[in-house]
Amino acid sequence: MASTSHPAGPADSAPAYVAALRERLEGILDRSVADLESLVRIPSIAFAGYDREPVERSAKAVAELLASTGLPDVRIERVEGGSPAVIARRPAREGRPTVLLYAHHDVQPTGDESTWTSSPFEPERRGDRLYGRGAADDKAGVMAHVTALRLVGDELAERGIGVTVFVEGEEEAGSPTFRPFIETYAEDLSADLIIVADSANWAVGTPALTTSLRGVVDLTVTVRVLRHAVHSGMFGGPVLDSLTLLSRLVATLHDEDGEVAVEGLVRAEDPSVEMPEVDYRRDAGVLDGVRLAGSGPVAARLWTRPALAVLGIDAPEVARASNTLVPAARAKLSLRIPPGQDPRAAMEALERHLLEHAPFGAQVEVARGEEGRPFQAGEDTAAMALARSAFSRAWGTEPVDTGLGGSIPFIADLLEVFPGAEVLVTGVEDPDSRAHGIDESLHLGEFARVCVAEALLLRDAETLRGGPERGSAA
Repeated sequence: MASTSHPAGPADSAPAYVAALRERLEGILDRSVADLESLVRIPSIAFAGYDREPVERSAKAVAELLASTGLPDVRIERVEGGSPAVIARRPAREGRPTVLLYAHHDVQPTGDESTWTSSPFEPERRGDRLYGRGAADDKAGVMAHVTALRLVGDELAERGIGVTVFVEGEEEAGSPTFRPFIETYAEDLSADLIIVADSANWAVGTPALTTSLRGVVDLTVTVRVLRHAVHSGMFGGPVLDSLTLLSRLVATLHDEDGEVAVEGLVRAEDPSVEMPEVDYRRDAGVLDGVRLAGSGPVAARLWTRPALAVLGIDAPEVARASNTLVPAARAKLSLRIPPGQDPRAAMEALERHLLEHAPFGAQVEVARGEEGRPFQAGEDTAAMALARSAFSRAWGTEPVDTGLGGSIPFIADLLEVFPGAEVLVTGVEDPDSRAHGIDESLHLGEFARVCVAEALLLRDAETLRGGPERGSAA
């Protein structure tokens, strides 16, 4: 819901100071955007099967950028089997708070590069936007941290406020070694306030504080009907091929209205802020005439209800398909779960549904994948009030408390390893950033506002008192 008021910041965060901060930003913004472009040129995909050298190169580039902010301790670390992560820090003076800034330098695969308007790893400015893979998610998050520290790093050092920057190198690949990493380096990463810059704002010109995130479970389901492929003319008819039966099985996952039809899943309460359908259709690129699935508020369908998608199917390519009945087919399913849903229970419910709905007696096998917990922020806390205050001053408009349909499962690990810290989820994206998609982009005006807001929030962190009422992973 939209915030209606916020506490006044320190005297030197009044309008005159904010104006001076914006003026300082104007002097360094071109440099920061150029640094972002250099990061985008590095194809740092951490997925298995991709060249690892660009991920190593990306970590080195991030370390150099963080060193340029004046942080005295900058190093690249990893745990066994993990990708390189960067830790940069200046410890707090005794009795002063420490803020941990998180982002990630790895990116999603590009998909078919021929469908991009410009090369995904050659950044291109078009109007107010910078296009390229990682331009928004999340190399812009890295550069927001770097730019904010370039703006106020010296002031933070003078005030004794501790700053740690943690830039992960495998978030898009599911953060497989995140938990052992933060446990190994817990002493270096311990903080009073953790800012995760990996989310999105409500709209261009309207900031948002993400207060809920859906969790995720995924699995691969295989349908088998034949021991081997056979001639479709000689044997077709009495037995249905595996692709047909996989399609019938997948079709049982939703009812006629498009609601997820898996028993045992829960819903959270509907959010108090609504997203107009016309805005959703525009931002998602929904084609004219396509009816939206489900019922009730669009925001609820996005943030507080389960959503199930087929991410991929292994099947013969049309151009290379022979006249045979396909003996086995498999699909990867992704289930987003709302706050209040236990991931293990959701996984079991989905697996049970698939096994119980095996069509025509086909053999159905399930291979479980990722389980990530949802997140629900606590009630209004001191840190949340500081964030809203910083946002309203940077944008000149009140922020919105928003949910997010996407998932950041590692927040649960942060809350468990650092139980005394509060986590704020912020971001640089907007609804047209198309993170993970074709023509990913960053709105440069929003990026500038994010940098100002984070600089203000870092300086205001010294006003935090007492133990935070942290959020929860549920």
